[in-house]
Amino acid sequence: MTPRVAAALADVAQLMRPARHSWWIIGSGAVVLHGADAGDVHDIDVLIDRADAAAVLAAAGVAPLAMPPDSLFRSDIFAMWQGADVPVEIMAGFAIAGPQGWWPVQPETREDIAVRDATLFVPARSELVALLRRMGRPKDLRRAAALEEREPG
Repeated sequence: MTPRVAAALADVAQLMRPARHSWWIIGSGAVVLHGADAGDVHDIDVLIDRADAAAVLAAAGVAPLAMPPDSLFRSDIFAMWQGADVPVEIMAGFAIAGPQGWWPVQPETREDIAVRDATLFVPARSELVALLRRMGRPKDLRRAAALEEREPG
């Protein structure tokens, strides 16, 4: 994990202090937190509960963005926070398109990982691999493979 990403992840933990419900880092940030090579980390994706969106976005000083329709992903609430060394994408009501329609992303597992005296939360490795495979983009598939190659133990 680069110092820049570590600093940004610690900032995310502070940003999420107003949250009263479970939240997770997903995507490349979660891959890094699990100790695997995520490649370039261009942003940190944070999945939050809709009920926490107002408080978290207010603490971040950002407003939800109106996003153009996307054929692969959608979020009921989406915002970008530029207050860390790496941009942070905050999503509530995040869903992935699939053959049977939209699949809501709601992790069932939640593991805590410490970075710079801050606690961050990620889906378990196996659940993250499945999520990345469902996303299906080449970079997601590379990250899933990296997680499988770097099994703990």
